[in-house]
Amino acid sequence: MNRLSHNVIILLLACALFTACVKDTDFDQAEDIALTPVMELDLIYFNIEANRFYDSLTSNPVFTVRDTTEIRFLDDSNLQENLKKADFYFKFTNSIPRNFEVDFQFLSEANDTAYVAGTPVLEGAVSAPVITEYTQIVEGEDVLRLTQANKVVVSVTIDSSNENLEGSLNLKSKTTYYLEN
Repeated sequence: MNRLSHNVIILLLACALFTACVKDTDFDQAEDIALTPVMELDLIYFNIEANRFYDSLTSNPVFTVRDTTEIRFLDDSNLQENLKKADFYFKFTNSIPRNFEVDFQFLSEANDTAYVAGTPVLEGAVSAPVITEYTQIVEGEDVLRLTQANKVVVSVTIDSSNENLEGSLNLKSKTTYYLEN
């Protein structure tokens, strides 16, 4: 390509660049932008073996197994002011041939109930574990109650148990917090 045609192409590109249509930008709209950060955190997890639902020393079934987990981040005043919504996601994998009822009780520092949630978990089998997924969406006034909690008590209840029960119940969970600045 000769020098003249090269210069013509550059001149045409420069003209196109400077004469292109540009929409006026209203920088006053920048004040209307609201950032809504999203935070995902692991919440609780457990793996309960079937033998936890039977006391071999007394030969009696144990119908409820409980555990408490601290969740100190909810009592942060900045989070309390800016939290608009929370989504809890629970995934259970059950290889125990029994149905379960799982309750989540969110407690304040004074052990007052701030928020509750719960779900049934479907019966599984050692050879064919069953997955139960549960989502709890917390909005409105419930968000304020939730932020008062600093621990969660998980109660896993079985309808019947015996010494021959096999398998395990596994829980993995996470929470997605939606904040507004």
